[in-house]
Amino acid sequence: MKFKPLSLDGAYMIDPEPLVDERGMFARTFCGREFAARGLDSLIAQCSTSYNRRRSTLRGMHYQVAPFAEAKLVRCVRGAIHDVIIDLRPDSATRMRWTAAELSADNRRMLYVPAGFAHGFQTLTDNAEVFYQISERYSPEHARGVRWNDDAFGIRWPLADPIVSNKDSSYPDFVS
Repeated sequence: MKFKPLSLDGAYMIDPEPLVDERGMFARTFCGREFAARGLDSLIAQCSTSYNRRRSTLRGMHYQVAPFAEAKLVRCVRGAIHDVIIDLRPDSATRMRWTAAELSADNRRMLYVPAGFAHGFQTLTDNAEVFYQISERYSPEHARGVRWNDDAFGIRWPLADPIVSNKDSSYPDFVS
């Protein structure tokens, strides 16, 4: 795997290194030793999937607070998404900044999202499916979110008129 640091401290784009032959290809998508060697959370407590029927579906921006703050490894296994993360860590040099990347079944890229970051995505195709490896179990009482269109962050989404849940649209303005 190739680990490329992103502009937000602790976040990485990870590209598998496929072994290709006449049958197709094989690639590792996770190695606890390689993650730990880079100081990344290598515990997987839960795996989840998100299937999205329609292009322009927007999910986010979600996170959990301590003691259930979670790191995530995110892959798009069908279709394509515009994946967005926001650094919300209080003492981070990149606090309140966001970055985005296209993840797709074709490019097989993965995004490592550190604990303390909000995460969300917008589907670029119909029938997009996203697979998460998560360092903590889901804890509803620790779940939080920030609004996908909050002016505090100024996220630029690629598609107009997203399909957003009432919950994701109703988070209050972020106060730092």
